[in-house]
Amino acid sequence: MSTQDRSTVLINISGPDKPGITSAMMNHLAAHDIKVLDIGQAVIHDTLALGMLVHLPASAQHSPVFQDLLFAAHERGMQIRFTPVSEASYHQWVEGQGKPRYIVTLLGRQISAEQIARVTQKVADNDLNIDRINRLSGRLRLDQLDQQSRACVEFSVRGEAADTAELRRQFLALSAELGIDIAVQEDNIYRRNRRLVVFDMDSTLIEAEVIDELAREAGVGDQVAAITERAMQGELDFQQSFRARVALLKGLDTQVLDQIAERLKITEGAPQLISTLKSLGYRTAILSGGFTYFARYLQQQLGIDEVYANELEVDAHGKVTGEVTGQIVDGERKAALLKELAQRDGIGLEQTIAVGDGANDLPMLGLAGLGIAFRAKPMVRQNARHALSTLGLDGILYLIGFSDRDLSRTHQGHPTTQGSR
Repeated sequence: MSTQDRSTVLINISGPDKPGITSAMMNHLAAHDIKVLDIGQAVIHDTLALGMLVHLPASAQHSPVFQDLLFAAHERGMQIRFTPVSEASYHQWVEGQGKPRYIVTLLGRQISAEQIARVTQKVADNDLNIDRINRLSGRLRLDQLDQQSRACVEFSVRGEAADTAELRRQFLALSAELGIDIAVQEDNIYRRNRRLVVFDMDSTLIEAEVIDELAREAGVGDQVAAITERAMQGELDFQQSFRARVALLKGLDTQVLDQIAERLKITEGAPQLISTLKSLGYRTAILSGGFTYFARYLQQQLGIDEVYANELEVDAHGKVTGEVTGQIVDGERKAALLKELAQRDGIGLEQTIAVGDGANDLPMLGLAGLGIAFRAKPMVRQNARHALSTLGLDGILYLIGFSDRDLSRTHQGHPTTQGSR
């Protein structure tokens, strides 16, 4: 390297990971009062990759520091490369730190090279540059790679996205093609500073539509199911369809409510998600267009803080009247409740998360800082900013930014974790 090239240098070191490598290299730099402008390190399968951008004072530019580093690396079986960085290149790098940053999260049961190739190509096509790649899911043995395994890789990208809505649409189409989930979020202070999570209940926290279960017991299953499907697809006004369905339940004995509650199947990952959120200090609530009786039952099962749902009217003989009491919890009411809860807790909407699957969930999904369409209908997926379909509800923890390693330390021995990184 010429004299003018020696002031700023990129140093890349790679090889078998051992304790003390970073310290040893830094000691050689410290002996010559060299400033570290940037540093990054990663270890993949016991192989270290260490990068440092350093600035040499005039007194060190003719010193044997590079020779010392070369010898130190060789003694440890490492490879080392020195790349001079021009002043213009350095200033371009500095100016780039003001550009927007995004987090692109790739989630699935397993992740393939093709999926990563297609996602990263889409990133490049939108003039975004990848700064960092992290694996959030834990280590798995080869015999654990089955339909219930989880895989998540997070990309930190930088650049000026011309149209973030279009970028999300492109990722949504790619998700459907590849059978994975892809989420893109702004990398801001709110991402790991959410405080309130609200959930729809039917087909979100539980794998059923309770009103359909009630209808089967009342002998009107087909009629109610047809109305439910049209409402979830957004073809019918929720309040009108809801009243029509409830009216069909008139005369149902309330003794069947317990039987239905006991056979409801809780969605994969829901217990792990709720218990982890509670241990991290989040508040949780059910905002449901379903019924309070079942929401309260689920609240006790999962330890959810609050419940807002619809109250079935019952007559003196323990029969359903076909009416509901109080204000119906529809899409607009869910959004209003989300606002009220956030204001009460003294937090901004950016610090809230909403999760749901139906058209009546879209208002709250659009209002929340992180709105997630979970195993949702196509129309809902297309209109929500984020969608999760391949994993259970605990996959939401990856979207918040938590790794299995983080959670194993927070929840030692809890089934939410798959092992440390």
